[in-house]
Amino acid sequence: MKFGLMFANAGAFSNPDLLAHLATTAESCGFESLWTVEHVVIPKGYQTPYPYSKDGKIPGGEDVPIPDPLLPLGFVAALTKKIKLATGVMILPQRHPLYVAKEIASLDLLSQGRTILGIGSGWLKEEFDALGLDFHQRGSRTDEAIAALRACWCTNPSSFRGKQFSFGPLMSFPKPVQKPVPIHIGGHSPAAARRAGRLGDGFFPAVSEVPKLKELFALMREAGARAGRNTDGIELSCIGRANLEALKPLQDVGIARVILAPPGFDKDALSRGLEKIGNELIARV
Repeated sequence: MKFGLMFANAGAFSNPDLLAHLATTAESCGFESLWTVEHVVIPKGYQTPYPYSKDGKIPGGEDVPIPDPLLPLGFVAALTKKIKLATGVMILPQRHPLYVAKEIASLDLLSQGRTILGIGSGWLKEEFDALGLDFHQRGSRTDEAIAALRACWCTNPSSFRGKQFSFGPLMSFPKPVQKPVPIHIGGHSPAAARRAGRLGDGFFPAVSEVPKLKELFALMREAGARAGRNTDGIELSCIGRANLEALKPLQDVGIARVILAPPGFDKDALSRGLEKIGNELIARV
């Protein structure tokens, strides 16, 4: 089993010194990946419920700093050698795939093939409104963007024709080291599960409850079968706790990667917490 760290760019980790410490210490302690989050803006007084907390609000409040998800990963790429650089998640329908293809290919090249593109379709309607985008078209924009990205990464010249995006033939360089960069579908909705089955290289529902994971994975496999895909190769991740006993049920449902919250918010707490996880969890799995 592999272990990642989430929220690597948010809150306290918007500070470059703390981000650097998080990344280099995590790598030395055996963590496999570092995951960043995204919101380009948080509209004041938003009413759309945040789906990952009981109170329906984003942790840290409306003014929590959330740097762009890719720039911190480029920063980390220069400081590390092995740890994978992942978005968990980029809100894909808010971006044009030509820009995303360029940015991700550049990151993958600079990091020598360490990029994972985790994507979601978004939940915050007011954010889409601020960008002038139709919240209700985000699903079709996401599906088309995934196909468009792979066209840019794997073909030359590159072309794509869809209802939401249409381009080419055109030249899109550099190409990534990985062809294509793995795309992991985030979210724990039925739509996310079906998207993972149809289009994903990985699936990352941000839940840890085994019954819910089983339900989502069944939907994923059904959608994959209808699309003529073998879903055995889809890499499964979930959030979790640094608890050895809690890992066995996750392994039994096929989880390959558990993504943990950072164990502290200053250098000393991070060092102690990451070393403890490395010694007591990562080294024993």
